[in-house]
Amino acid sequence: MPLDKPKHAFSLPKLPYAENALEPVISAKTISFHYGKHHAAYVNKLNELIVGTDYDGMSLADIVAKSAKNEKDKAVFNNAGQIWNHNFYWDSMSPKGGEPSGKLKDALQSSFGGVKEFKDAFQKAAVAQFGSGWAWLVKGKDGKLKITTTSNADTPIAHGETPLLTADVWEHAYYLDYQNRRPDHVTAWLDKLVNWSFAEKNLG
Repeated sequence: MPLDKPKHAFSLPKLPYAENALEPVISAKTISFHYGKHHAAYVNKLNELIVGTDYDGMSLADIVAKSAKNEKDKAVFNNAGQIWNHNFYWDSMSPKGGEPSGKLKDALQSSFGGVKEFKDAFQKAAVAQFGSGWAWLVKGKDGKLKITTTSNADTPIAHGETPLLTADVWEHAYYLDYQNRRPDHVTAWLDKLVNWSFAEKNLG
């Protein structure tokens, strides 16, 4: 009799804030669809895909790393990558927002010339990402901070980089609130929602 669920099933993590906590930048309705429908669907699909495979029992990050190298496991990578990215995305935001300080502010100064310069460069990269994807602040293999973008489910952890924060620029992340005005969404996200303490913690 075939297995119908994995030995180690993934679950949808609890949001770190209420669904309406990010308003008015991101509405409760957007969070409800984004988290409750899209994110949940990736979790359910991955659990289906890993039944009876070598991936069952592996950590999410290990599944991402292994499946990224195997074209026949593209569906596993797409769903695992999206779960990892979304888990990280929710933590990249805070209702309190604010400005960076301490060693993160110093690192942004060193890498980009200042916080404003970083925000300008990040906004430009996020808006320029063609189609669906993500904008990231990462620490590269050389230890320096840089801005990168990935398409679809791709993620810096598949490339040996350490993400500090991410903005989701798939349309379902902002379309109900901003329609096609991605630049307005990214600007508001940077100014009001970035969880700088989370980013500083990831800086190490």
